[in-house]
Amino acid sequence: MTRREMRRMSSRAPRSIEEVVDAHLCCGCGACAYLEPDRLTMSEVPSVGMRPLPIASVNGAAITGQALDACPGRGLDREPGALDGAPENGEWGPILEAYECWATDAEIRYRGSSGGVVSALAAHALASEVAVAVLQTRASTEDPLRNEPVLSRSRDDVLAAAGSRYAPASPCAGLGLVETADGPCVVVGKPCDIAATRAAALSRPRLAAGLGLTVGIFCAGVPNRSATEGVIRKLGVDPDQVTRVDYRGDGWPGLFRVRARDGATASTTYADAWGELSRSRQWRCMICPDHSGQFADVSVGDPWYREPQPGEAGRSLLLVRTERGRSAVQAAFRDGALEGERIDPVFVTRSQPSLLATQRSVWGRVAAMRISGLRAPSYRGLGLFAAWGRLGWRARTATIAGTLRRVRTKNLRAPER
Repeated sequence: MTRREMRRMSSRAPRSIEEVVDAHLCCGCGACAYLEPDRLTMSEVPSVGMRPLPIASVNGAAITGQALDACPGRGLDREPGALDGAPENGEWGPILEAYECWATDAEIRYRGSSGGVVSALAAHALASEVAVAVLQTRASTEDPLRNEPVLSRSRDDVLAAAGSRYAPASPCAGLGLVETADGPCVVVGKPCDIAATRAAALSRPRLAAGLGLTVGIFCAGVPNRSATEGVIRKLGVDPDQVTRVDYRGDGWPGLFRVRARDGATASTTYADAWGELSRSRQWRCMICPDHSGQFADVSVGDPWYREPQPGEAGRSLLLVRTERGRSAVQAAFRDGALEGERIDPVFVTRSQPSLLATQRSVWGRVAAMRISGLRAPSYRGLGLFAAWGRLGWRARTATIAGTLRRVRTKNLRAPER
């Protein structure tokens, strides 16, 4: 493929937020609604996810500018040379240090998705007064199947939001809370949320000043609300009667659990629930080049390189990506909020083979979208072509041929709206 052809294909990136949504490239992070609060509001579309919908009383030109620049559906850019010397061919982004560790607070560790490390870092930042608040996602107090951004100011607040939420969330819609907070804040989110936060801060000095620490959570994709309702129905429970949903936690990895208004409970294994939920992941997740929070100060995932034993207390993989992240992690170890050991980054690859396979497929999938004439994200400086080249020729062919089929079967030519 010539340079001219590559430039022509790159020009197929969306030119407005409306085009991002129409092209099935929205990840629902909420950054555009934060940057354009008078024109957009985040709403949940049950069969799709969180989407920026225009405020009915507002008319005007297509939404571009700062909102589009911050949109991870429009694209992701890495600074030149940022991956130079990164371990594991740079496929997991910059890694200064890697740990397998856990929260020393037994309650946080038990409630957390694996070792409770995300919650432990957040609670430690509050306790040590490094941060005044934590922007994170929790189950809505009005609808337990829906997520909402919240600003936590205490350990108990952090604990109330602990555990994975395999459902649409828009934490970036709450970035205004960080802007107006009375000090630096921790921001916790999926990789796309953290990338959008970092991009939004480039045009919002007050947001940049308020970012004390960013924590990215490994993510395999976002299922929609309808998928959660489907799992609940298979358990014999009416979704309208549910008062609590736990996707995992209370042990590692824990069970998918629901509680109904009459006090009845039902559960299934994490693996069975994820097997159902993963079928509904939004298209943007299937062409995501970052499943491990490469743009965060620190990121946290599961050490799946071995099978958890029944009743085993959880552990987490922790990747330090920036000097700010290193300072936060070292302080958490020094003050006894975390325990664990430093490990070789090769354990990330051994723990997350499916995420690695998806990331290696991205270049071919995006190329197939452009060949089909579809709008496609612009990814630069992420080493995607080299990663695609590490696949065998059959797998490389499959990334393109499979995507060309999905263009038809998923009706990607039709606007999502």
